[in-house]
Amino acid sequence: MADPEQPSLSPVEKNGRYVGEIGIDQEPLMAKEEPVENYSLLSATFAFLFPALGGLLYGYDIGATSCATITIESSEYSGTSWYDLSAIDVGLITSGSLYGALIGSVIAFNVADFLGRRRELIVASSLYLIGALVTALAPNFAILVVGRFIFGFGIGLAMHAAPMYIAETAPCQIRGRLVSLKEFFIVLGMVAGYGIGSLLVEVVSGWRYMYGASMPVAVIMGIGMWWLPASPRWLLLCAIQGKGNAEELKQTAICCLCQLRGNAIGDSAPGKINEILIELSQVGEEKPVTFQEIFHGKCLKALSIGGGLVLFQQITGQPSVLYYAASILQSAGFSAASDATRVSILLGVLKLIMTGVAVLIVDRLGRRPLLLGGVSGITISLFLLGSYYLFLDNAPAVAVVALLLYVGCYQVSFGPIGWLMISEIFPLRLRGRGLGIAVLINFAANALVTFAFSPLKALLGAGILFYIFGAIAVLSLVFIFFVVPETKGLSLEEIEAKIL
Repeated sequence: MADPEQPSLSPVEKNGRYVGEIGIDQEPLMAKEEPVENYSLLSATFAFLFPALGGLLYGYDIGATSCATITIESSEYSGTSWYDLSAIDVGLITSGSLYGALIGSVIAFNVADFLGRRRELIVASSLYLIGALVTALAPNFAILVVGRFIFGFGIGLAMHAAPMYIAETAPCQIRGRLVSLKEFFIVLGMVAGYGIGSLLVEVVSGWRYMYGASMPVAVIMGIGMWWLPASPRWLLLCAIQGKGNAEELKQTAICCLCQLRGNAIGDSAPGKINEILIELSQVGEEKPVTFQEIFHGKCLKALSIGGGLVLFQQITGQPSVLYYAASILQSAGFSAASDATRVSILLGVLKLIMTGVAVLIVDRLGRRPLLLGGVSGITISLFLLGSYYLFLDNAPAVAVVALLLYVGCYQVSFGPIGWLMISEIFPLRLRGRGLGIAVLINFAANALVTFAFSPLKALLGAGILFYIFGAIAVLSLVFIFFVVPETKGLSLEEIEAKIL
């Protein structure tokens, strides 16, 4: 049997709107009941766990780097002769993985459909491993930055492929919960990074151990993804687009679906594959992909929804509020805020708890209620922060409450739901490229807001700047209310057919 993620090219004969050679029924699919899938929870967990480790490593990098920069600059604990770094040097260490992720997102846009979701995650795990190794063993500053960029490439690929793989392989009943749980893993990684970093911050060359600690996780991720099967939906897309032997790809997709669902699926796997094939042919997935099509029709609508969500996710101030949380608390008069590590751990635990709440309720309440409720809380918190800096500087409790409200509301709305929506809203044959653009928007907006916060704060003052973020949050509420659809309980093909 041919490698399911590198099919040899051969033509697939089309039969009207349906793909006759693949062996599916030719009758059009009429109205049907909401899909119910039989699955083993253990099998579904494995299909989620290994891709989600890519998010864990992303979060760990954020937490560990906040502590690593302290150690690298210390003459006592750096363990190097080049510890005397400039502000630009420290900025390159801190943001090196972020800019690497930007480049990784561009690469993902061009190679994702060729590699497939599984192989893209295997490549991401390899880049994580190489990047962590190069960073931990770096003999000089230049090699350290190279390692940070390589690790960032892995972040870009993993954050692109993991939501797609989880969304395409998860049973529709728990798809929202599993994709949202990836955000939980990102936050868990941040807390782990802060915790490990705080233990090693006063160890000679402790920064090397901080970065090196991510290597075993990268190895586990790579082995796990090698063991997991390809996405059945990606295989069927290859089949109907003529990128391999159609019948062979269909049989491989059935085998992959059986592995992903476990014994619970019984003999229903061929029927489920036939349903997906019919729905794919009905929504025109067999057409060849063109670059211009990304900005027209269904994909443009999906790009507007997904790209808009991840843009508002960042320009409502999320990077600034989190990165400057310690200084916010310190300016509010709390002396403990001078210890950035402890403050970060506290906020990380809060983020972890609230993300867990979102995971538990997303498939019951739906995406829109969580977004509308959470972003409303974000809006209130931003105006409270602005008011504190302008009018209420004698009431430090206002700033603390606003900060905690912001973190909590973000983690039940934009945090998990943004990644969830971009993983399920794009048409299958354009999902790789569409999600690549959305991830690129996410990282670019993150970098822009992070870079612009300090000069804008100096120019306008913190109060005015938080008011501006609040006004943007109001616009995001309008966007969510009028543009973002509800996708709870729908299969990916139904989302494309009924919403787009």
